[in-house]
Amino acid sequence: MPKRRSLRMLLFVAAAAVLVFSVRFGFAEAWVDQYAWPSSEMSELPVSAAPAAVQPKTEPRPDIPLKPQAVVLSNRVTEYHISVALDDQNGSLTGEQTVTWKNPGRKSVSELYLHLYPNAFSPGSTFIKESNGQLRGDKMKQGSFGNMELTSMTTEEGETLMPRLHYVQPDDGNKNDKTLATFRLPNPVKPGSSVTLRMKFTVKLPDVFARMGKAGDFVMAGQWFPKIAVYETAGMRGRATEGWNLHQYHGNSEFFADFGIYNVRINVPASFKVAATGFQTGTPVVSGGRKSFQFYADDVHDFAWSASPNFEYVEDSFSSPGIPGVRIKLYLDPLHKDLKDRYMHAAKSALAKLGEWYGEYPYSTLSVVVPPADGNGAGGMEYPTLVTAASARDDNPGYELERTLVHEIAHQYWYGLVASNEFEEAWLDEGFTSYTEDKLMSSIYGVLPNIPIEASYLTHPEPLNQSSWRYSSSDGYAENVYLRGKLVLSSLERQVGDKTMSKILRTYFQNYKFKHPSSSDFQKVVETVTKTKWTDFFQAYVQQGQMTDFAIDSINTRKAEDGEYESVVLLRRNGGSPQSVSIWFMFEDGQSVRKKWDGTQTHVQLQLKSSTPLVYAAIDPSLNVVLDNRRYNNYLQSEVPKEERTRFATGITQLIEGLFGTMAW
Repeated sequence: MPKRRSLRMLLFVAAAAVLVFSVRFGFAEAWVDQYAWPSSEMSELPVSAAPAAVQPKTEPRPDIPLKPQAVVLSNRVTEYHISVALDDQNGSLTGEQTVTWKNPGRKSVSELYLHLYPNAFSPGSTFIKESNGQLRGDKMKQGSFGNMELTSMTTEEGETLMPRLHYVQPDDGNKNDKTLATFRLPNPVKPGSSVTLRMKFTVKLPDVFARMGKAGDFVMAGQWFPKIAVYETAGMRGRATEGWNLHQYHGNSEFFADFGIYNVRINVPASFKVAATGFQTGTPVVSGGRKSFQFYADDVHDFAWSASPNFEYVEDSFSSPGIPGVRIKLYLDPLHKDLKDRYMHAAKSALAKLGEWYGEYPYSTLSVVVPPADGNGAGGMEYPTLVTAASARDDNPGYELERTLVHEIAHQYWYGLVASNEFEEAWLDEGFTSYTEDKLMSSIYGVLPNIPIEASYLTHPEPLNQSSWRYSSSDGYAENVYLRGKLVLSSLERQVGDKTMSKILRTYFQNYKFKHPSSSDFQKVVETVTKTKWTDFFQAYVQQGQMTDFAIDSINTRKAEDGEYESVVLLRRNGGSPQSVSIWFMFEDGQSVRKKWDGTQTHVQLQLKSSTPLVYAAIDPSLNVVLDNRRYNNYLQSEVPKEERTRFATGITQLIEGLFGTMAW
């Protein structure tokens, strides 16, 4: 009994210490009630203290506060407390932040690095040079530049660090690129210790382009604050020694950051509605024609927000197996206000499937922003607990509405929770998400991908585990990271079966959520689940830019002395890793024979005897080899002279039947 009392006293003292410490960061209110409503009660509890019997029915509002959960899911390396104000007249942000960084390594750290992403929109930046002012079909408007200026940076004691700040360009040496900066700390940060810095900054928003900017009254703030780079520990993603992971903002690449806590106050004109990562911890405060929103998110690696006075707001609560309870919040462009049921159905259905297939969605909100037509550059993007759908270009879109939305929601798992390094191995996010998108569209809407046609688009395959800016072009990046990455997973699925593939992906998600895995980590999971080595597969398709090319190389048929026909068929595997493939032989009398080749050798000769001549041979007639992008050599006739033999693709009819599906980024 005395031991229990002592333990209770220690717990009480610890809780009191946390509460007192949190006051300095403005967290006192958030910690008053640490627990959110259980999912089973979310749809039943009233939103105010008024009795249910007399509670008037009102439209849902985006400003109903929630409270943080008292569960730590990640290592929480960073902690941001940010206050930002939007000047809607000149399209600028003014902000200040207090950020705490904890050293996760085993060595003292003397320098910190900051990503200043808005400088990608400045003249001469690496991003503009590499993209030529174009991304995903959008063009940067002439003269519509943006930038970030860090106006103040001090220690907790008030010592200025601005004279120490300088820009670095580790990837290309472009001195005009200011998207990555570094500075030396007054005192090294010891392992397990932390440092707290105070910063002030301004951001000039470009016209909406590449996930960022303004379009009329619409604002998309993505990658908008000074963000500390990732310090990788030894062993992380196969790293031999610990150190900073440092890259500029490139034309193709997206982002990489540590998990942490975000406490963000956003000040906008009073007429604006705000969608943001996380949830509100208090009712918005209106003063002097302005409105301040307070948002909180933990165990996330980024924070984004969007604002507009024109949003049509819709919300609903949702729970299912794997989804304990989520408030789904729609911020619709007025043109799509009558499509709210389609958006809500897609969001609920996608979450339900993801929770069932991979595991729990651990957050209490999911916000969906639909940009206006002139804000297309903000559409189709993922952030923790917030996604942007395709822009509202017409009032009756086809399945691209659902496809884009389920793709971005799938990102909540592979980008948001698994959080691989998009600078260096983007396929682990985009390829996995595109694969999952196909699964969702098939399961929910019965829309199936045309894989043979998609494979035929792969004209310039490149390695998947290379840095995003190393691809030959933006088209090459998209072709490989999105499409080929997806097809690599589809090929794996065909070889191991649906059930085993589901187990592989669930195991991978469960083992590596919040841990920033690598391609080799995924390979380990595949080998553990299948109890088979997959070295050849990963070397060919991930580490090298290979495709599979099975071919009927030649057919030689002659009539033997006994009156029967002898045929020698030469099969080849030109690239790719070994896998079993079927061959179909058709004879003049209408008889057919099917055989299997294990594909282990690069070539093999098959000998057949028959009563009538062999007419033709076809390899992989059922189109089971996903990564074969040269099907014109899968068929060969034998009765015509060698110099007149014609080849044609066994999948030619699919060219007429199917169109390449839209890919959401």
